[in-house]
Parts: sequence; C-alpha cells; structure tokens
Amino acid sequence: MADSKSKDNATGMTPQQFRHWRRALGLKQKDAADRLGLKKRMIQYYEKGNRDGRPVEIPKSIRLACYALSEGIADFDGQTTIALPAETAKPE
Repeated sequence: MADSKSKDNATGMTPQQFRHWRRALGLKQKDAADRLGLKKRMIQYYEKGNRDGRPVEIPKSIRLACYALSEGIADFDGQTTIALPAETAKPE
C-alpha cells in the first residue's frame, strides 16, 4: 500500500508555483496569509521551500484553498460557497 503522504509530494505545489499563484492574484504576502488563515511567515516558508534549512511541504489543504481563492471562492460552510467580494475576485 502506497503512503498517501508521498503521493501528495509527487503532485504537490512547488514554491515557485505557490509564489506565481499569489502574484497572479495580485496579493501581497500578508494578504495571502490573511486569506489562507496563516501567518505571513508561513507564506514566506512556502515560497522559499524551506524553514531553517529543512524542506517545507505545502499541505494539500493549503493547495486546495489556493485553488478555491483562484476560482473566486472566499469560504465554504459545508453546503454553500461564499464568493469573494467583486473587487477581490479572480482577475480575467
């Protein structure tokens, strides 16, 4: 049986892809942190790819949240998606 963690690593988001995602949405690191419910420092670790010389993996939950934000979804209550305000929706 394959380890699901290693499977996530094979299909994960690279630091470069994460940085590109943030910039494509026009977000500063602090804005991305606020939208993802993280500290700005975690955004920096994800973009650098390491923390104190040790590799940092971008968790699947964060990758999925990035996708949702890219699609204009700000939140989900289990039944209904909550859209981002029009001025912060995804760029065309």
